[in-house]
Amino acid sequence: MSRIYAFNEKDRRKLKYLYQRSGIETRYSVLADYSQPPEKWSFYPPTENLEPFPSIEKRMQIFNQYAPPLAAESIRNCLRNKMDPKAITHLITVTCTGLSAPGLDLQLMELMDLPKNIFRTSVNFMGCYAAIHALKLANAICLSERDARVMIVCTELCTLHFQQEATTDNITSSLLFGDGSAAVLVTGEGGKKAGGLRIHGFYAEVKPRGKQEMSWALSSTGFAMTLRSYVPGLIEEDFKSLVENALLQHGMTRDSVTDWCIHPGGRKILEAIEKSLGLQKEKLESGYAVLNEFGNMSSPTLLFVLDRILKKGAAKKQRVFAAAFGPGLTMETFIADNN
Repeated sequence: MSRIYAFNEKDRRKLKYLYQRSGIETRYSVLADYSQPPEKWSFYPPTENLEPFPSIEKRMQIFNQYAPPLAAESIRNCLRNKMDPKAITHLITVTCTGLSAPGLDLQLMELMDLPKNIFRTSVNFMGCYAAIHALKLANAICLSERDARVMIVCTELCTLHFQQEATTDNITSSLLFGDGSAAVLVTGEGGKKAGGLRIHGFYAEVKPRGKQEMSWALSSTGFAMTLRSYVPGLIEEDFKSLVENALLQHGMTRDSVTDWCIHPGGRKILEAIEKSLGLQKEKLESGYAVLNEFGNMSSPTLLFVLDRILKKGAAKKQRVFAAAFGPGLTMETFIADNN
């Protein structure tokens, strides 16, 4: 960013400070350009201002090249040889960083030789909370089909959408987001096995006063994000009542929650949750750890946090309260336990 945005020394120091305060040590990208000198770039032109700047067509070509194999690897990691992918009955693909038809669902069917009659659908352009929306769909399917085996795969290539104009929104997005993919299997009662969590239910609220603070729009040079500094403040104001309403709906109390699975949209988001609920920082350790290692990957990020929580607490009773945030301002939650 310092090179492309032609920052002066003062602005470079500011940017370095922001990176040091981000809570992020490493992020990942399908584009090798970000870790190579300009003469080795293959996606961006090695010019001072990146002209001719990559078009949205070029970005979608890269998405279609890298997203399907990455998603397939996530599915295989999820199943870990415990189930043949051909036994999957339903496929839900989730993304907000690449759109086409035929899309990721059909690409995965072909790549993994999935059944041609598999039920498939897609959750697109919902942003960071989309994994919970996909879990809602999977849960509804499993309640109606006892033997359903629903595979959800969230795949985001956020770094395809770097923008060349040095606006606050572009700088913030480029500082936070990375690429990643995660998959989760949801089964009906007929496919229930030891391990994993049982979903109790979902709860969501939309705060329209925040709809201008977080948005995601198509442009001729990729997808452009608006991410204002007010978002953590809005979440801090509203999150406690959201939690209370969600727990009340399911007849539960805060004391019964053993683990908080919070989408680490950024360090300030996690700090806002701590303040809103009066939590100690260690209660959100899994969120901080994922942010530190991967940055914000949009929809897969919550599943990365959930994976850490499950691995840490495999031998104990767990009740997980999960929450993620996205355009709207939308706040989605679910509650699950291992009883």
